[in-house]
Amino acid sequence: MEIGITTFVETTPDVKTGKVISHAERIREVVEEIVLADQVGLDVFGVGEHHRKDYAASAPAVLLAAAASRTKQIRLTSAVTVLSSDDPVRVFEEFSTLDAISNGRAEIMAGRGSFIESFPLFGYDLKDYDELYEEKLDLLLKIQESEMVTWDGKHRAAIQNRGVYPRPVQNPLPVWIASGGTPQSVARAGFLGLPLVLAIIGGSPLQFEPLVRLYKKAAGEAGHDVSKLTVASHSHGFVAESTEMAVDKFFPPTQQAMNVLGRERGWGPYTRSTFDAARSLEGALYVGDVKTVADKIIFLRKNVGITRFMLHVPVGSMPHEDVMKAIELLGKEVAPIVRAEIARWEAEGEND
Repeated sequence: MEIGITTFVETTPDVKTGKVISHAERIREVVEEIVLADQVGLDVFGVGEHHRKDYAASAPAVLLAAAASRTKQIRLTSAVTVLSSDDPVRVFEEFSTLDAISNGRAEIMAGRGSFIESFPLFGYDLKDYDELYEEKLDLLLKIQESEMVTWDGKHRAAIQNRGVYPRPVQNPLPVWIASGGTPQSVARAGFLGLPLVLAIIGGSPLQFEPLVRLYKKAAGEAGHDVSKLTVASHSHGFVAESTEMAVDKFFPPTQQAMNVLGRERGWGPYTRSTFDAARSLEGALYVGDVKTVADKIIFLRKNVGITRFMLHVPVGSMPHEDVMKAIELLGKEVAPIVRAEIARWEAEGEND
């Protein structure tokens, strides 16, 4: 069971002061957060790609590379790469370079992206949303598979027996399929035999168990070894020394950020009752003290089959020291509890 962190490198206004941290300062903070995550024994750190004012990470590979030479063990991934509006050749080159700097710790999480700003920015038409992703994923996997590439498509110039360099330390360089939970994307990941990451950020995580079964069924029917498949979750949350402290610190910036997105997307207001309901054992928010968060991760593993858990923190802007403390608690206290419980299952032959 791998445990880690994801971030979108938020630069939203401080709830109390209204102050907005600069993109440059927040990027430097995230590098320090990755270094700490490595030091406290977390397995993975993911940075999501966005192209808007309230998120500073438009180039995750660059940010991750800044942390790569200062870390030793932690895996470094996009969370996600918006593949539909990017060039798969450049994506592979960038993450292969990251793989070299980190000596084999880079990963790509390829997704469509739930934000659409990158499409007009890079000159793509949203009517081609699905077609762009399918075509570019096909090219990315061709590059992953072979140094010399011959490929032809509709939305990008053809490639005739050209090499893509540098080649990564890992062979193959891991490519995950990132999904919001549609059966089509889950089945595609299974058919391709690729690791799957699910954005479990609302409702009950138990609703994702049938999708995990569908993923494994599709993989098995395609001839892949189901026992080697890995499934990750990306979920909002925060760890503090007490549940009361976690709630008091995490709710206000989360409410602010979710209401901004809600106004853009036509959602209803994000209320305290919504927040509290999601903190229940079967809810999608991982907010609380060490035991609370550990129990919820164990519940997710046992009932959904997740093999990697990534805590997305913060959701809105929070003081850097609070985020650092949450990372420390996740690595030093939550992760050992979860790993010990899973080791016990394995030793006793329980079905996890």
